[in-house]
Amino acid sequence: MPTFTVFKGNESGAPKKETTSKPDELSGDQVFIRITASGLCGTDLHHRTAHMGLGHEGVGVVEKTGPLCKVLKAGDRVGWGYNHSFCGHCQECLTGNDVFCAERQMYGYADLDQGSFGSHAVWREVALFKIPDNISDEDAAPLQCAGATVFSALHMYKTQPTETVGVMGVGGLGHLAIQFAAKMGCRVVVLSGSDSKKEEALKLGAHEFIATKGKTELKISRPLDRLLVTTSFQPSWDLILPIMAPRATIFPLSVSEGNFEFPYMGMLASGITIQGAIVASRIAHERMLEFASLHEIKPVVQLFDMTEEGILDAMEKLDQGKIHFRAVLKPVA
Repeated sequence: MPTFTVFKGNESGAPKKETTSKPDELSGDQVFIRITASGLCGTDLHHRTAHMGLGHEGVGVVEKTGPLCKVLKAGDRVGWGYNHSFCGHCQECLTGNDVFCAERQMYGYADLDQGSFGSHAVWREVALFKIPDNISDEDAAPLQCAGATVFSALHMYKTQPTETVGVMGVGGLGHLAIQFAAKMGCRVVVLSGSDSKKEEALKLGAHEFIATKGKTELKISRPLDRLLVTTSFQPSWDLILPIMAPRATIFPLSVSEGNFEFPYMGMLASGITIQGAIVASRIAHERMLEFASLHEIKPVVQLFDMTEEGILDAMEKLDQGKIHFRAVLKPVA
């Protein structure tokens, strides 16, 4: 049986190096991958005390394919994200919405013996995506979840180039959302607590920047048709509602506990849509990579070693808000 390294969560909160074994012969459309890079996502922090393989922003090289594989071959560079498997036959799968399949197998709920923090992994071909040649491994890794999530919210819900798109938060998701929305031709307005990230947000493609801390009223050149909320906390909606256009859509994208609360009458009077969005479907993921490749969209990354010490360092810095903007783990040569 092939045995490979995985880094699992531990009750101490510090990842531990372990091993996972798989059958010698791959079955179905299974693919054996050597991991070359992994992004670190805020969701990984939620699982750091669970005894499970960590990581879901993986990139690697195909080493072997199963008997039913039709697309991939040894040597291909591939990436994968949050969703590992789905039935392929239900209404959601047949309409390209496999992330809503009742039999979906997602990070943190299935395949707990492996993740993208490790030396190798075995995944289904249908949940793997070829990486374009002009995207490096370390740049591709954060696109597998953060990039796919913000792109999917814009693309799958029919964002138009004539729209004004707000991005709340300039972090791991937000700095990618700015780039995607700008390259789609939208006017991009960034909302952040202070002016500290204003210059960088404008370089990434923002057309307007609004610092919200301490404000009782926000001034904006044009109402927002869409707002992508990438912060880990809910804003003061009474402050945000007046800058939303009639029939605007709000996308809460960060994982957060508790209930979503919004001014009821304000939502009714302006026809506001609160649109739940999850990680990208296969078609959105494919299109995201093509779009990122064409428009040279890249995450801003900090590199860490794929070791117990390196992963813990990256996790601690992410938890303390000291990552600029995405942490990427690389195997030690």
